[in-house]
Amino acid sequence: MTQSDCVPCDAVGRRIVYRDEYGTVRFVGTVPSAAGIWLGVEWDNPERGKHNGTHEGVQYFQCSHPTGASFIRPQKASFGVDFLTALKDRYGQEGNQGIQDCRGNPLRWGKKPIELLGNRNAEVKQRWFDALMIVSIRECQVSQAGEEDQISNICPNIIELNLSKNLFVSWDKVAQITRHLRKLEDLDLSQNKLAIVSNPVSLSDAFANLKALAIQYNGLTWAQVLECAPMWPVLERAHLSSNAISVLERPVGVLQSLTLLDLSSNPLADENQLVHIAYLPRLEQLILSNTGLTSLHFDDVESDGKTAMFPKLTFLAIDKNRISEFSTVNELNKLQSLEQLKFSDYDLVECEKNPKTVRQLIIAKLGHLNVLNRTDISADERKGAELDYRKRFGKDWLKAGGHQDPEKNRPDKEFCAEHPRYQALIERYGPPEDSEMEQQKLFALKNQLLALNIRCPDSPDQNLLEKKLPDSMTIQKVKGLLHRLFKVPGAELKLTYISSKMDMEIDMDNDLKPLSYYSIESGDCILVRW
Repeated sequence: MTQSDCVPCDAVGRRIVYRDEYGTVRFVGTVPSAAGIWLGVEWDNPERGKHNGTHEGVQYFQCSHPTGASFIRPQKASFGVDFLTALKDRYGQEGNQGIQDCRGNPLRWGKKPIELLGNRNAEVKQRWFDALMIVSIRECQVSQAGEEDQISNICPNIIELNLSKNLFVSWDKVAQITRHLRKLEDLDLSQNKLAIVSNPVSLSDAFANLKALAIQYNGLTWAQVLECAPMWPVLERAHLSSNAISVLERPVGVLQSLTLLDLSSNPLADENQLVHIAYLPRLEQLILSNTGLTSLHFDDVESDGKTAMFPKLTFLAIDKNRISEFSTVNELNKLQSLEQLKFSDYDLVECEKNPKTVRQLIIAKLGHLNVLNRTDISADERKGAELDYRKRFGKDWLKAGGHQDPEKNRPDKEFCAEHPRYQALIERYGPPEDSEMEQQKLFALKNQLLALNIRCPDSPDQNLLEKKLPDSMTIQKVKGLLHRLFKVPGAELKLTYISSKMDMEIDMDNDLKPLSYYSIESGDCILVRW
């Protein structure tokens, strides 16, 4: 890696690195109170700076953060290296250092490293670079292509290339490299601040075979993504997480080959934005984790219909959001092709507190789902979930106008909207019998009671207690019960439990959480200390 003692003629706007901090040069020149040339730098990390480009009352350059800028001497800044230099530094060998393996260690014959001389050494080196198909030069301070005409000769077979967290300033600088990598299919440009060229389609030859692209942590908006999209004529997988995408627009004439779109950790304005990407014809996987979603709606069909939106979507991730109602799960049943779902916000879903129960409800509501949270749904699990669902809501079905006689079975619209698959479950398994619904009611409370042992490990004189407690009982109320039993103030009690299935002691340190929050089960032992 190099550190230049002089300032490049195009320094303003260039990316630099200094002591592992990245920034953009905004000013080159003199500062009256200090001799010599200075670089005015806007740092990616605003905590690294000291001011906003103003020194002693003079504004030398603009900075987006009030403390994100500072002045440094040019010799302290690295303006980067070219692509081939970085490639050779990471994968190559200089002089007569012998043949290296993929980790940079010399290959040996017995105890001696293998060495080759002259033309033979150069020939082996070239074969080594020819064999490179997956290359990562992440964080190697690459800023430009260098000798472009040599790239296709030295490393012609690269298929997958990681150029993340380097010093590129624009897409044309990247294109000067990728244009010579004719087999390139997978490219990672995350954590680069890339200016968009005036005519993006003119660079499409540089990404002619690109199928997968990662541009994460780049501060991109969706409008900028669409502006760049003509560069990627055959793109299939777009990883755009952790950008500044809040408002979506419909892609017209671009991104039509996408099969995967990752928008996770972007601040989407609302769920209504999704309609703009709902008609991408080949989209199979959509990742919306941690995007602030509170619900999903497909309003083009009734509750029991199939939406025209996302026609090919088989995988959807909506975990780490703020979805709090099962109505969203009902909406997902409208998707024509959904088979896999990632949705782990169980503690946010209505009043259900047991993750196992929530899983069962989701399975029963989504008839074509095969995988939930990366766990296969077996035929037995589906049948059990659907039968339990049919029993659980049988009373509500009867009250809404349901009837065991098919001729009289006319549940109202409200019930059908809340339970769109209930009629299908009746057709599959028959209507629930009165005895089933009564049994469900009789054992509802019993099923929620936990048979627990209570022990005081620091007080051997206290006898082991056995109590049956509802799983909805909060830790605060458990402490109140123990206060009455042991005559010790609840504030002084510390609770843990040992699972009957795992030899591990687990803290129960949140007074407002119910027992079910800690996945405690019948047969477990609560340990009480004070």
